[in-house]
Amino acid sequence: MTADSEMICVGAIAGAYGVRGEVRLKSFCADPAAIEGYAPLSTEDGVHSYSVQVTGQLKNGLTAKLGGIGDKETADALRGTRLYAPRDRLPSLPDDEYYHADLIGLAVLDTGGSALGTVAAVHNHGATDLLEVRLEGQSETVLLPFTLALVPTVDLASGRIIADPPEGLFGDADTAPDKDTPT
Repeated sequence: MTADSEMICVGAIAGAYGVRGEVRLKSFCADPAAIEGYAPLSTEDGVHSYSVQVTGQLKNGLTAKLGGIGDKETADALRGTRLYAPRDRLPSLPDDEYYHADLIGLAVLDTGGSALGTVAAVHNHGATDLLEVRLEGQSETVLLPFTLALVPTVDLASGRIIADPPEGLFGDADTAPDKDTPT
């Protein structure tokens, strides 16, 4: 698969809205309503494809009519389904912005060049993006806020991120409290 044909997750279905087959749609686009323009959107496995007509706005997302979905039961069965668009349908980004898919899998190094881990996922719960970093040689993960202060360098060409995390975030032994020191 070439980079241009790579699929990027642009939204997810949060469940049915009403009884006529509309869905609650969480858009991962900078302009949430722009998701409609990237249709048809496909499921992750590429088996299903849907046209999208945004019909309204909710506090935490949109309401939409998906092509081929005509009743509440079918819409509800799609809850949790992620929707994808080919990268070539999406706009180019400025140099300091990234698609989450581009960050996943990048090596994370500290400012001294020591390996910290690998980006396993990118989360956003409203305030800022969080990089879920799988620690080097471990199954544990750490959430690193994706801010310019904590992640000063993203080098997609080299496949790495340079991070300047707060002391102790990655379990630095020298920053752990001394158990002999009263707290």
